[in-house]
Amino acid sequence: MKDNRLKEYRRALIALRKGKTPGVLKIEPDDPIAALGREIMQIRKKWQELATLSNLTTQINIGLNLVEVVDRIFDSFQTIIPYDRIGVALLTDDGKNVRSCCTRSNFPVIKLKEGYSAPLKNSSLEQIIHTNQPRIIKDLKQYLNEKPRSTSTRLILAEGMRSSLTCPLIIQTQPVGFIFFSSHRKDAYRRTHVDLFQKIADQVAIIVEKSRLYQNLAFLNDEKTKFLGIAAHDLRSPLSVIKSYTDILLAGLGGKLTEKQTEFIRIIESNCTRQLNLINDLLDISAIESGQLVLKQSAVDPTAFFKKYAEGAAHLTALKSIRLKAVIAPKLPRIEMDSDRITQVLDNLISNAIKFSLPETTITLTVNAIKNLLIISVADQGQGIPRSEIPKLFKPFSRTSVRPTANEKSTGLGLSIVRRIVLAHHGKIHVESSPGQGSQFVVKLPITSK
Repeated sequence: MKDNRLKEYRRALIALRKGKTPGVLKIEPDDPIAALGREIMQIRKKWQELATLSNLTTQINIGLNLVEVVDRIFDSFQTIIPYDRIGVALLTDDGKNVRSCCTRSNFPVIKLKEGYSAPLKNSSLEQIIHTNQPRIIKDLKQYLNEKPRSTSTRLILAEGMRSSLTCPLIIQTQPVGFIFFSSHRKDAYRRTHVDLFQKIADQVAIIVEKSRLYQNLAFLNDEKTKFLGIAAHDLRSPLSVIKSYTDILLAGLGGKLTEKQTEFIRIIESNCTRQLNLINDLLDISAIESGQLVLKQSAVDPTAFFKKYAEGAAHLTALKSIRLKAVIAPKLPRIEMDSDRITQVLDNLISNAIKFSLPETTITLTVNAIKNLLIISVADQGQGIPRSEIPKLFKPFSRTSVRPTANEKSTGLGLSIVRRIVLAHHGKIHVESSPGQGSQFVVKLPITSK
């Protein structure tokens, strides 16, 4: 009778070479050919393990958090290695306690829940840290008889677990916690399992470290934001006093000034104004990043609001011999918005257009409504922005290669603040621009009148 097993084994090896999982092989009768089949099945199992680990690594790299990683491990490895329960516990910052942080189980009742905490000192887990070696408990009932004070063992026994394997989580020789695999069967774990379990533990340790680094970065970012707020607030008070006194002197209330004195005081006043603008921007960024940007919204008639704004802003463009053209649709529907913040948006967009426009050109402010959106557009006839640099525009302290036409100064914060204010109104902003063709900033706000 013709033996087809060699052809079947060859197809299995070709599948493995191509990165595919072959099916289960026939390994009977028990002869030298069947021994080859068993070896191929072992290679198949190892290939599955490596492929699953590789996929887990990819998932971690795209940003899964610890709970999501434990879910993926639980769902991915059950066909390869034995467990009915996975738990992760982390050391507290002082290293004195172990606290459960996430659990997955095939069983409906979880007794050892998230948040459960126990001292590390004099516990069996302390020995695992000292040896840096996984621990297998073949019979949890027997283990509890030997260590009747082990509350955690009693709890997982009550869940239906009968054996366990515990791996330390290590980052750069420093222990950060443990991952626990448990089975409802006694004697479920062998030393042959340890290598794969340890590889899984290494992946979990990576995500724990990433999480901690993220928390540290978030804390440092909060501290930076607080510092900016305090520094900007403390700087604004003396600058406001200086500017007030320059205004008094320029008004002649301190006596008549010579032409040279007036020139010097105007320079002081101009620089105070510039510094105050920077400080106000820093305070806005600080408030926005700390989640303290509070809108004071009320129902507004957009037609009247934008017409009044355009009338007041015309003198700003006139100073540079630039014309401001307002095209505002009549009878626009009322909208809920923070008038002061939307004025701030317009000030930034108009002043930006002025900075990058040449004299004798036109800036156009257009306002209309399309369906349930209020569309606000500020278009200039300036230099335009290279397409590759447009993504930079709304990032704090970011500048493009385009230079202001009259060497005006910029904080690099204006458009970032504009974007945050628009988003706080549940709106959107985008820019259309190309070199030599000018730029158009378009804001879309939802019309949700009360």
